[in-house]
Amino acid sequence: MTDLEELVPGWMNLPDVAAMLNLPITKIHALLDERSLVSVRITDRNIRSIPAEFFQDGAVLDSLRGTVVLLGDSGFTDEEIIRWLFTPDDTLPGSPIDALREGRKTEIRRRAQAAAW
Repeated sequence: MTDLEELVPGWMNLPDVAAMLNLPITKIHALLDERSLVSVRITDRNIRSIPAEFFQDGAVLDSLRGTVVLLGDSGFTDEEIIRWLFTPDDTLPGSPIDALREGRKTEIRRRAQAAAW
């Protein structure tokens, strides 16, 4: 298990995400392409997986896309984006993904912008 796999408490593979969202797998690929979601290949089987905390109440977390786009436009890879979102920050408290899930997207986007420069 990699340190990223350990940092993120739960993962979902793409077929499981499609089933949960009641969408065809092609729509999940489109969500990845449009940066509404990010994935990395994990496990010994090298399966594309998405952190389970990217979903709330059976839907993609609303505030995720803007943060992902901001970090991605600044040169962060998908793995770096996930690592940044899940790394605990004592000044929050918690991690950026926790703050996004609590509805504090403005604060997190400001921090993401600062991290990018």
